[in-house]
Amino acid sequence: MKKYIPNTLTLLNLFCGSIAIIFAVNNNFVAASVFVFLGIFFDFFDGFFARKFNVQGELGVQLDSLADMVTSGVVPGIFMFKLLSLSIHDPGYQSMADEWNVVLHFEGIPFSIIPFMGFFIILASAFRLARFNIDEDQQSYFKGLPTPANTLLIISLPLIIEFQNSDAMNAIILNQWFLIGLTLLSCYLLNSNIKLFALKFKDWGFKANATRYVFIILCVLFLIVFQFAAIPLIILVYVSMSLLDSVQLK
Repeated sequence: MKKYIPNTLTLLNLFCGSIAIIFAVNNNFVAASVFVFLGIFFDFFDGFFARKFNVQGELGVQLDSLADMVTSGVVPGIFMFKLLSLSIHDPGYQSMADEWNVVLHFEGIPFSIIPFMGFFIILASAFRLARFNIDEDQQSYFKGLPTPANTLLIISLPLIIEFQNSDAMNAIILNQWFLIGLTLLSCYLLNSNIKLFALKFKDWGFKANATRYVFIILCVLFLIVFQFAAIPLIILVYVSMSLLDSVQLK
């Protein structure tokens, strides 16, 4: 019975990602984000239980990547598409539902290809996951930003707009050049050769896991102080601490 638990959790990740797509397409970013968070939660624990029950196998590896492609590939691509759609029009001019029609239908309004740049994230995620599956070196670390971390970065943007109530942050997030730059940076980080530490604990000792414990403590503090605006900071700290860790090892 135990051997079915990891794959069941992986399928729950895929299920949550599928629901998140429906909500994202219908402009309900909050509900979509809830299911993304649930999907990433299941994604973390499917690997945990696979290692704990010693039932790791090729099927689980492939299934995990397929589920991640939906929850942490397609969903952030749709989020970025929507944000870019809003950025090229006045958000106060029409509702978010109207903005979707403006982009996809002509109706006398100039057609824009800019929002479709958001789908670059989907392409970069697919390439990253395929490369991960054939790379046998990434056991104790990640090469490039993991797709769930990148997804958290992207979905945090509409949550900041929704809950932070900061005109300054909203102006930055809905700036098309910021979104285009973030999209390109996201695609680069996903497929870069930067070595990033994995939150995989072989034991609970502090000395062997000092970087992980410090990172977790910083995450909690940032979330308490900055709420959803903490997520981009956390990703920045994650990359910075990994680079510092690599320098110290060298």
